Amino acid sequence: MKKPTWVIDKERARRAAAAETVWLFGLHAVRDALSNPERERIRLVLTKNAYDKLAEAVTAAGIEPEIVDARKFDVEVPLQPDSVHQGAALEVKPLRWGPVSEVCIDGPGNPLVVLLDQVTDPHNVGAVLRSAEVFGARAVIAPARHAAPETGALAKTASGALERQPYLRVVNLADAMQELQAAGYVLIGLAAEADVTLAEALAEVGTRPVGLVLGAEGPGLREKTRTTCDRLAQIPYTGGFGSLNVSNAAAIALYAAATR
Repeated sequence: MKKPTWVIDKERARRAAAAETVWLFGLHAVRDALSNPERERIRLVLTKNAYDKLAEAVTAAGIEPEIVDARKFDVEVPLQPDSVHQGAALEVKPLRWGPVSEVCIDGPGNPLVVLLDQVTDPHNVGAVLRSAEVFGARAVIAPARHAAPETGALAKTASGALERQPYLRVVNLADAMQELQAAGYVLIGLAAEADVTLAEALAEVGTRPVGLVLGAEGPGLREKTRTTCDRLAQIPYTGGFGSLNVSNAAAIALYAAATR
């Protein structure tokens, strides 16, 4: 039996609304989101035990929590079965950081950014955000498509950095790269086959603003991304194995760039 038009429209509206919200989970991620005045909060679901641990943050945020039985938590909140929620989940709107020109060119912090080319694993992106915050990068930039979106898993791995470290999703990564170059950034793409090391490339750059460009594990940088970089550099390795997890490579590169 075909559904009435009004039912189909209602279901579409519900799916559209759901796509515009994110469920954050875990005590640390929820506490940090409650403490962020820029975060638009919609629904807070807690067990009694989690509420006792978050009571101060909940009160300060001025949001009324829904207290549920721990045995029914997974029914009340639409999280993945393997989500380590610790009895705390918060439905929010994604953060809006602003355009590349505002955040990366005129924004505070070191003139240092990270660009991720089709890195889809939320745990990797979360770890990169955490490192970017530690080393004072202005932003982490990724394409709007074929990249990890803002999710609970990403937020949990970022350990609070998602609330403080700008994560910019752009329509076209190459266009964003060219915008940064026009503003004086030198873009260094990490590639194992490069002829120079990252330290050598950074020495050539001097004190100019730097963008570190990293690709997904396996495919690496796409051709367009690779050719848009000003230069390619490698993180030197010993022995016959020279592959690093993208988040580990980002942490090493950020440290090198921030302490040059």
